[in-house]
Amino acid sequence: MKICVIGGHLGPALAVIEELQKKADIVFIGRKHTFEGDKAESLEYKTITSLNIPFISVTTGRLQRKFTKRTIPSLLKLPYGTAQAILVLKKQKPDIILGFGGYLSIPYCFAAKLLSIPVVIHEQTFEAGAANRICSRFAAKICLSWKSSLPFFPKDKCIVTGNPLRSAILNPKNTLKLPFKRKLPILLITGGSAGSHIINHLILESLNVLLKSYNIIHQTGDAKEFNDYQKLFEASQNLSEDLKNSYHLVKFINPDEIGSYYLVADMVICRSGINTISELLYFGKKAILIPLWFAQKQEQTKNAHFLSSFLNVIIIDQKNATSKILIDSLKELKSKQPANNDASRQLELNAAKSISEVVYSLVN
Repeated sequence: MKICVIGGHLGPALAVIEELQKKADIVFIGRKHTFEGDKAESLEYKTITSLNIPFISVTTGRLQRKFTKRTIPSLLKLPYGTAQAILVLKKQKPDIILGFGGYLSIPYCFAAKLLSIPVVIHEQTFEAGAANRICSRFAAKICLSWKSSLPFFPKDKCIVTGNPLRSAILNPKNTLKLPFKRKLPILLITGGSAGSHIINHLILESLNVLLKSYNIIHQTGDAKEFNDYQKLFEASQNLSEDLKNSYHLVKFINPDEIGSYYLVADMVICRSGINTISELLYFGKKAILIPLWFAQKQEQTKNAHFLSSFLNVIIIDQKNATSKILIDSLKELKSKQPANNDASRQLELNAAKSISEVVYSLVN
């Protein structure tokens, strides 16, 4: 059995791939570069190739949420992306397509329909992503993370499976070698696999102050447009030796180690994408959330408010974010106790297996 997995949301894709590899050969279709016009290699590409899974890098237009200098050139790539998808699928001859949202799914789900290849898609959010709404027309089955997504898709195609978490999240091992010598609370800062320029900028402005009270793990991403990693690395070289040993700076966090980082962290500063929300729920961590303000339908803001019902979190509006607000918010959050309730009950922990069973049933 051969399955083409189309990247989009990497965490859930990896969780399901762990299950599928027990019975199937996987070919991964994804983005070699994180951003259009930026040559930095994506975490998706680095991770999948490190697993020795064939990776097909594709070119197609994306549905952009704001108009930029790349909007028109991106739209012009859509016909090319569809033609490329047809050629790739004819060559690979997969038994089924499994998509995890994102603009790459659209030409491949369309091409699969033309070639009579069954399609399964997975929706991570509480509602429905724009790409998945389009792809639902071509899909045989739609796996949902949350019941709240049901009104957005044809009900006869939908199965609520949950949002899959990797074994590295569900069964983390504390094998990290961190440089910290001072016994201080550990602050994990992450902008997701692509990094967050606004979060990186806030940390750069407040680094000296924060390091007096915290040991910091900071994942920046590797976008060449902003060069945040290099700026923060240079700033760290000017720190005193004590402070320097309290700052662990990385471009990416290996997906196999992300559970270990959550395990050791006392607090987290992050975006509020649905996969990050799921991970915070599982570990029950206190967090400063800075939602992506231009996410479709204010998706990340809704995610952040959902999480606030179960955990102690502080939500900072990106448009008003300053280093002072961040520092004051951390002081406030530090004084709060972790939530007593079992927030992980909101998650379906067998989601990866459930999605795999949907895939197998269609092939069989």
